[in-house]
Amino acid sequence: MSLRKIIQEAEKRREVLRITDEVSPKYEVACLMREFDDGPILVFDRVEGYNMKVIANVCGSRGRLAYALGINEMELHSKLYSSINSPTPPDVASSAPSQEVIEEPDLTILPILTHFEKDKGPYITSGVVYARNREDQVENVSIHRLQVLDDSTLAIRLVPRHLYRIWMSAKERRENLEVAISLGLHPAVYLAAASSPPYGVNEYHIANSLMDGKLKLAKCLKTECFVPAEAEIVIEGEISFEKEAMEGPFVDILGTYDIERLQPKVNVKTITHRKECLYQAILPSGIEHKLLMGLPREAVIHEAVSRVVPYVKDVVLTSGGGGWLHALISIRKQKEGDGKNALLAAFAAHPSLKHAIVVDDDIDIHDLSAVEWAVATRFQADEDLIVIGKARGSSLDPSSDQERLLTSKLGLDATRPLDKPIEKFERARIPLSSRVKKLVEKLRK
Repeated sequence: MSLRKIIQEAEKRREVLRITDEVSPKYEVACLMREFDDGPILVFDRVEGYNMKVIANVCGSRGRLAYALGINEMELHSKLYSSINSPTPPDVASSAPSQEVIEEPDLTILPILTHFEKDKGPYITSGVVYARNREDQVENVSIHRLQVLDDSTLAIRLVPRHLYRIWMSAKERRENLEVAISLGLHPAVYLAAASSPPYGVNEYHIANSLMDGKLKLAKCLKTECFVPAEAEIVIEGEISFEKEAMEGPFVDILGTYDIERLQPKVNVKTITHRKECLYQAILPSGIEHKLLMGLPREAVIHEAVSRVVPYVKDVVLTSGGGGWLHALISIRKQKEGDGKNALLAAFAAHPSLKHAIVVDDDIDIHDLSAVEWAVATRFQADEDLIVIGKARGSSLDPSSDQERLLTSKLGLDATRPLDKPIEKFERARIPLSSRVKKLVEKLRK
C-alpha cells in the first residue's frame, strides 16, 4: 500500500508518462506538470542537479483515486464520508522503509520545485504534517505548503485550523512543536489529510479506514511523531514558537498569488528516506490540488444535501471554481423547494462555497454544457435565485473581504418546475439503430 505500488499498477494500465530528458526543478518540471495537468502520472527520471526522481499527478483523476481505494468512481463520496465518520487506528510497524536512509538536516538533497515566476522560492507542496498537542494529546495530520528559507529551515503556512490550534497551545507554553513531514504517500493519506474532520479525530485513522485497515505507521527517530511506514521521504523538525519569517507570495488553488504574511519557521532535525526514493510533487492550482482539497468537501456536501432532499445523484466542486468555490449538485426533485433546500444545505456544509447550481438528475453535472442548458431552460432569476450577502467565505477568493473572510453567495435552482409537463423540459433524441451505430464506429476509425 505504497506510492510505488500505485505507480507500478498505473504502468500496467499505461497511465504513466516517463520523461527521460533532463529538466530543471526551477520552472521546467512545473511547466510540464501544467502541460499534462489532466493526463497521466508523470515520472521525471532526470532532474538537473539531483539523483532523485520526481513524481507528479498521482492523484490527478477521480478514476485513479478510486482505483487506489479499490472502488468505482461513484463510490468515492460514500467511501470518504464513511471513513471520516468511522476512523480506525492503524498498527505501528517495528521497522519502516521510510527510515532506510538517514541524512543530515540538509534540504538541498531534495529536488524541491520552484513553480511560478513570482513565487518567493522553492516550495514543498506535498508535505503531510503530523503533530500532537501535549496538553490534550490530540493528534493532527494535515497538508501545508512549506517554503524553503535555507538548507535547514522552512516557513509553514498555518491557516487558523487544527494545526494552528496545536501550535498556539505550544506557543502559550513557550515550547517548540515537534512535527514530522511525510512525502510520497498512498493517495488515501492525502485525501484523509485534506478531509478536515472535527478536532480530536486523527486523520491517519481516516486514511486507515480508506485503506481497509492496511495503513502502517512508524515512530520517528528524533521526535515523538508518527509517519506512514511506506513514505518515500520524512522530514523531522520543530515549528518554532517564536521565530517567524515572511512567507509567500505563492500560488494557491485558484491560480492567483496568495499574499505575503509572517508565518512560523520550521527547524529541520533530520531527513530519512527510502533507498532510491521518489520525490512527490503537487502542482499548486493543478487538477491534483483541486481534487485532493475538493473531494472530501464534495462528500460532506453530498451527505448534507441528502438530509434535506430524498435523492442526491452527484456533487462536483468544479475545476473552474478551483475545486473549492463552485458546486454543481444533481438531485431528484419531488417537491417545490427541494432545489433551494439543497442549495442552503450545501452552503452550510462547505462554508467556503461561493456559487452553487442545483439541477435535476437527468443532467450530467460533469458536462458543463448540459448544466448551462439546464440553467437556460429551467431557471427563472426572479423565482429561482438565492443571494446571501456578507456570509463567511474563503480567504483564497481575491474578490472577497479577505481580512474578515466575508463574501456574497449565489445559488441557482435550475431544476424544472413541477407544475409544468415534464415533456417540455426533455432533450429531443434521435433513435439510434444498430446499423447506424456500426456505421458511426466505422467512420470514426
